[in-house]
Amino acid sequence: MTKQLDSITKNLLSAVADLHDTPAGAYNLRLNGQSGGRRSTANIQITSKEDKPGIDIHIKPGTVNESVHIPVVLSESGLTETVYNDFYVGAGADVIIVAGCGIHNAGSAKAEHDGLHRFFLEEGARVRYIEKHYGEGEGSGERIMNPHTVAELAAGAYLEMETVQIKGVDSTVRRTDAILQAGATLVVKEKIMTHGQQLAETHFNVEMNGAGASCSVSSRSVAAGRSKQVFCSNIVGNAPCSGHSECDAIIMDEAKISAIPEIVANHLDASLIHEAAIGKIAGEQILKLQTLGLTEAEAEQQIISGFLK
Repeated sequence: MTKQLDSITKNLLSAVADLHDTPAGAYNLRLNGQSGGRRSTANIQITSKEDKPGIDIHIKPGTVNESVHIPVVLSESGLTETVYNDFYVGAGADVIIVAGCGIHNAGSAKAEHDGLHRFFLEEGARVRYIEKHYGEGEGSGERIMNPHTVAELAAGAYLEMETVQIKGVDSTVRRTDAILQAGATLVVKEKIMTHGQQLAETHFNVEMNGAGASCSVSSRSVAAGRSKQVFCSNIVGNAPCSGHSECDAIIMDEAKISAIPEIVANHLDASLIHEAAIGKIAGEQILKLQTLGLTEAEAEQQIISGFLK
């Protein structure tokens, strides 16, 4: 990285982007609302927006076997920001984009990062997008993250999104809006864990407008303590297409979980399915692990870890 990083920043980068050193390929680090380093490559250009905070990432057609890392770190209590990032992925490109936000809040004021990521995939482009959210810090101030993703997939494009939030985020509202043209595919894999008084909301809205378009949206979550989770999905088929939405959740303690599915078929050959399951950890699962020498708490943690793996 361009700037000298302290131990807190290094720990957050490891948690949200698996970074222990300067990444290979293109990258942009945002550190407490400022640039912490940037590198473009011959095929991937990163430039700052002129009218608002954020960056534009242009990936040339045919680019393969390259990656882009764009992590965000907040370590100042009281800092709030909204960032706008746009990704333009050329036809036939096949790349990995690693985002993520880590907040260390040691103070009493809230720290908040909101972001709008827009993806424009040209014909036949393929993107694997990884986004992790993580919070820590001994302060009483809230750690808030509200990501909004907008994706427009041209014919034959493919976008796979892996979103993970496992620890330390007090409040989050995650929104994903996508429009798919003929033969385009969207795959979303979400994993969330909440505890204490935390709140996590997820809202998916997908429109399939072209023949042969498909989407698969799956969410696995664990809610403990007195936390609350809401999962909303709305899949609309306007052409011969296929869509699948699945919510699978474990509820613990005094937590609350809502799953609100909606599927809309506006074409005779739109095939849409939704599945949802919410339940507690089965007692026999815990007993079985206890016979192997684990305590009840260790058995619960083992089950949760396997469920969210």
